[in-house]
Amino acid sequence: MESRSGIIVFDLIVIGAGVMGSSTAYRSSKLGHRTILLEQYDFLHHRGSSHGESRTIRATYPEVYYTAMARQAAELWAEAEADAGFRVHIKTSQLDVGPANASLRAVVSSCRKTSLPHSVLNAEELSRMFSGRMSIPEDWTAVTTDLGGVIKPTKAVSMFQMLAVRNGAVLKDNMEVSDIRRDEIKGGIVVSTSTGEEFIGRKCVVTAGAWTRKLVNKVSGLELPIQPLETMVSYWRIKPGHEGDFSITRGGGGNFPTFASYGNPYIYGTPSLEYPGLIKVGVHGGRPCDPDSRPWRTSFRFDALRKWIEEVFRGSVDASEPVSTQSCMYSMTPDEDFVIDFLGGEEFREDVVVGGGFSGHGFKMAPLVAKVLVDLAFEGKAEGVEMRHFRIGRFAEDPRGNVKDYMAQVGILSSGDDSFGAVE
Repeated sequence: MESRSGIIVFDLIVIGAGVMGSSTAYRSSKLGHRTILLEQYDFLHHRGSSHGESRTIRATYPEVYYTAMARQAAELWAEAEADAGFRVHIKTSQLDVGPANASLRAVVSSCRKTSLPHSVLNAEELSRMFSGRMSIPEDWTAVTTDLGGVIKPTKAVSMFQMLAVRNGAVLKDNMEVSDIRRDEIKGGIVVSTSTGEEFIGRKCVVTAGAWTRKLVNKVSGLELPIQPLETMVSYWRIKPGHEGDFSITRGGGGNFPTFASYGNPYIYGTPSLEYPGLIKVGVHGGRPCDPDSRPWRTSFRFDALRKWIEEVFRGSVDASEPVSTQSCMYSMTPDEDFVIDFLGGEEFREDVVVGGGFSGHGFKMAPLVAKVLVDLAFEGKAEGVEMRHFRIGRFAEDPRGNVKDYMAQVGILSSGDDSFGAVE
């Protein structure tokens, strides 16, 4: 470990202590790199995208590269759990349903191409598999896979932070980064904070979540097309006598899957776990916002979601209104693909790496994204992941990024539109 006039020179400075930054600090420190993790607010705060009680893990994606990545990530989650000595991933199966549209056909194709074990069911077969707990229209299709489950997000972030500290990393919260620059005389990357403190590192990784666009633009002038969205998580009451039917635990007919519906709108959910007697069902969408002045709205209408819950859960869940809603943020790119790349330019070149734009589906990938970010920082390349999909330069080539053959999964609401039923 180097020092300059008593100042520690870190091997890696990680900016942002959500799940991506915290897992990156864990990965880097586990490899023996002197690592510091900086967070602008308190650790485990609720202002970003890494808090709460549940996130879905699944490998069913229209994009083949995400299916492969999710399987790698699942192995790395297990590795981190073994290091910690406790679980953050509660396993169950994953269920995808919807019209036989391009998106769902692509999911089946991805499963086949990556040899992911799966079953394709019609409406009658699905009803029989779940003992009548679910019902879909006769012209819909269902896909089931074993790789599913719930990740406990706040617990997971704290796990990565705990492991990073155990490995010798330094963690500092309430450290808002005000500047990133290269020390042209002595070399290395200098990170300045609003408190007046400065930190020096050989390498730097930016994982600032919904603030990534602002920070990158401030320090480099580069405008990344990452749009924060405010979205609502909703919990619905299971009717008396049916609580065990929708539980993630076995017994009482439980072992209920994590699930996604590819209709209009795109709906996702998790079994009853964090709040007994409640099931999490939400719409994959939200409204553009400024992360520093978001409205924290709870006024979304849930018309389409109510109808879906009533019909699919066969009246076993009270669809009149959610009993609890929570605000969260997505960081959206135009193509819903991640940004994982060197910041580049004459000043930063390959010494600053950016990870952002995780578009509401990145949490499950965190330990793999961390591995990629650390490999890029110290090796200049990452093996085992198709990095071309995540290049910053793709937006200069086409503002839409990676053009897909199927509909977007995340719906973006216009200002003044409170109906989740209107998203595409």
